[in-house]
Amino acid sequence: MAHFIDRRLNSKGKSTVNRQRFIKRYKQQIKRAVSDAVGKRSVTDLDSGEKISIPARDISEPIFHTGRGGSRDIVHPGNDQFIAGDKIDRPPGGKGQGGGEGDASNEEEGQDEFVFSISKDEYLDLLFEDLALPNLKKNQFDKVTQYETYRAGYQTDGVPSNLDIVRSLKGSVARRIALSGSDKRKLRELEEKLAQLIDDKHDNTLAIKALEEEIDVLKAKIAQVSFIDTFDLRFKNYDKRPLPSSKAVMFCLMDVSGSMDQATKEMAKRFYILLYLFLTRTYENVDVVYIRHHTQAKEVDEQEFFYSQETGGTIVSSALKLMDEVVRERYSDGNWNIYAAQASDGDNWSDDSPQCRDLLTAKLLPATRYYAYIEITERQHQSLWREYEKVAATHDNFVCKHIQSQADIYPVFRELFKRSEQDALQGA
Repeated sequence: MAHFIDRRLNSKGKSTVNRQRFIKRYKQQIKRAVSDAVGKRSVTDLDSGEKISIPARDISEPIFHTGRGGSRDIVHPGNDQFIAGDKIDRPPGGKGQGGGEGDASNEEEGQDEFVFSISKDEYLDLLFEDLALPNLKKNQFDKVTQYETYRAGYQTDGVPSNLDIVRSLKGSVARRIALSGSDKRKLRELEEKLAQLIDDKHDNTLAIKALEEEIDVLKAKIAQVSFIDTFDLRFKNYDKRPLPSSKAVMFCLMDVSGSMDQATKEMAKRFYILLYLFLTRTYENVDVVYIRHHTQAKEVDEQEFFYSQETGGTIVSSALKLMDEVVRERYSDGNWNIYAAQASDGDNWSDDSPQCRDLLTAKLLPATRYYAYIEITERQHQSLWREYEKVAATHDNFVCKHIQSQADIYPVFRELFKRSEQDALQGA
């Protein structure tokens, strides 16, 4: 078995390979940290990178080390501050370098949490891993383009983890044959001639010495041909190709009535921003229709959806009626996968809730692949939730979820869009 050590420098002294290995090895811990971080971020920076903390105990590994006790005067490799014989001052105040708060303890030494920075792409990949639009059907090969990764031959440069050892060794053998093949043939001829002169009973001392010198020169020349060269290295090349998929549209229905206080609206916006990032990250192009409603519903653009200050009373059916009108006008040709996500605090005019149930069951759900209702409230559920629970009990493509705090948003989001086994088999 041959081992290759890539000693090329990484940018800014960081090891890309070690970083990838670290993320893969501690993926579960990092995903938990990312999940915890989602609820703490502001609405405006949900799509940026993140600094996450992993408890030191989760990344600890068994090591061989010197036992405690005794005097030591060793200077460890990599140290650039001390030399043998230096004495290290005791930290002032007896608190150590951390200067942490709290009472003294008689327990053994500990270790701070490990803080690890991940990029925007790494953050979003972890955030939306194993998520997909439910029940997506490939009924029209248009609009939405997904990508699959496939092997695309070899390249002469790449990361060490993609190094193809067998292909590289084949290139090494071919190069050494090309550079030293003729010299080796000549060497064999000279060795055969030398053997004949040695076996000859005549005095051939001068000829033998000349042949031996020539053979030594050829051997040295052959030895100068390196076993492996950077020219021989071949790395597996991966590329992405588009997969034909389906046309899809997502309806975002948000309650902006007076009962929705600022904190509740912020949580609704967080949910919709997660949804928008998921759609744009996973699919190349999905239509998104934004609908805001109080007593009246209005189709708006992205800017107005997230930042308009308009408010009023509450009639939820106005948003459902407008969604039905938009579907019939623009998405009724049978080639669209229609999805909807509705967020509200559950407050609705009591006589309107049964009408919402009827609109869903009679018009929207028959044309919809998946409809998710998110109720954001700490109060007791009201008439709208009770009517929607009846719908969820009889329709598989309708789901109700409850959010009480920011910490609930991401777990609920993942539960709503978790990739099913059937979708995984279909490549949805």
